[in-house]
Amino acid sequence: MGLIDWVLRYDVDHARKQVRTTVFSMFESRAIYREGFGCALQFAATPAVATGHPPTKTDNASSLLPDIAGSEPVVANDPALTRTLDQAFAEYSSGPRRWTQAVVIVHGGRVIAERYAPGYGVDTPLLSHSIAKSVINALVGILVGQGKLSLSGSVPVPSWHQEQGDPRANVTIDELLRMDSGLPLDEGAGPGLAQQMWFTEGDTAEFAEHAQLATAPGTAWAYSNLGYALLSRAVRNAIGGTPDDVAAFAQRELFALLGMGHALIEFDSAGTPSGSNAMFATARDWARFGMLYLNDGMVGGRRILPEGWVVYSTRPTLNTGYGAGFWLNNVSTQIPTWGAPWGMPGVPRDTFFGRGYLGQYLVIVPSENLVVVRFGVSHISGGDIKGTGALEHDVIEALHAGATSR
Repeated sequence: MGLIDWVLRYDVDHARKQVRTTVFSMFESRAIYREGFGCALQFAATPAVATGHPPTKTDNASSLLPDIAGSEPVVANDPALTRTLDQAFAEYSSGPRRWTQAVVIVHGGRVIAERYAPGYGVDTPLLSHSIAKSVINALVGILVGQGKLSLSGSVPVPSWHQEQGDPRANVTIDELLRMDSGLPLDEGAGPGLAQQMWFTEGDTAEFAEHAQLATAPGTAWAYSNLGYALLSRAVRNAIGGTPDDVAAFAQRELFALLGMGHALIEFDSAGTPSGSNAMFATARDWARFGMLYLNDGMVGGRRILPEGWVVYSTRPTLNTGYGAGFWLNNVSTQIPTWGAPWGMPGVPRDTFFGRGYLGQYLVIVPSENLVVVRFGVSHISGGDIKGTGALEHDVIEALHAGATSR
């Protein structure tokens, strides 16, 4: 963006709750905010989706998950953890900046240390980028448990079943979750289909629906935002078909039970959840979401995700370090095209994590009873995954040292 920011202009209209941008005084884009549903780009060909009343937000008193911290940021009582946080917020001596926004460390069900950059705090909602895919995993899991979706069932895209012999008719929900559906790589090699879908199309799922397969379903892995746009629409339709239905369902069946008091799903202008890239929650909220997976889909003695869902989600896809909506730490090779490692160097093999553009990480380490959230705006290759791996390693070392000294 540095090449064109000198011709980029934007206007924030607080009264109308909208933002308008232009480039060279042309190419106008406009986004509108709706309470409870976030912002959505507006397109002339796709009228804005009317929404009803936003879902009632939860408070921690109604959560099945006990409080994980008080109202103020938790200061580490271990000097080793303090040094670890210092390092997590320190900039490298050269190269792009890390811009760490928040780190929250949860061990044994409680926050044992956290820190926020100036301007951020325990109540600041943070953009998920692709950690939204992990939330879609949870919503699909809940719907599978309720019998409203089937992993082995073909994707509910009518146009894929119109012509006999269309290979897309064989794509399953499971393959979309695992990114081995055959849909083409759409992100990581410069601006591509994902960027076109997000920023120039009012109906993201319809755009994804027109994509042709690059490989036969189930035979090759390729990073697929298109697939998660289709999953997001399948979730919407299985729930009731409107943004109101999705927001209420997610609040009732997931966010409220976990005490995620600031969680918000955004939608495209056709009313499909932006499940590939656009959800918000505080760092503590994201930690609470990670604890659901740490505890095998259970919270407060109640099963939220179907039995075996976490095992399913963390089973490797083909020969990759990707499961179903989560990244794994099972291989030491690099992601094709991206050139970044599949896993997180220096952490236990059973680690799995949600991963978002520019260094958003929700890391779950079952063997250490540990969840670590790291959010930032890091323009470092691989989203500073090596730095996040070092953070995890140092946290675990500090925990082990503390246990030994007691």
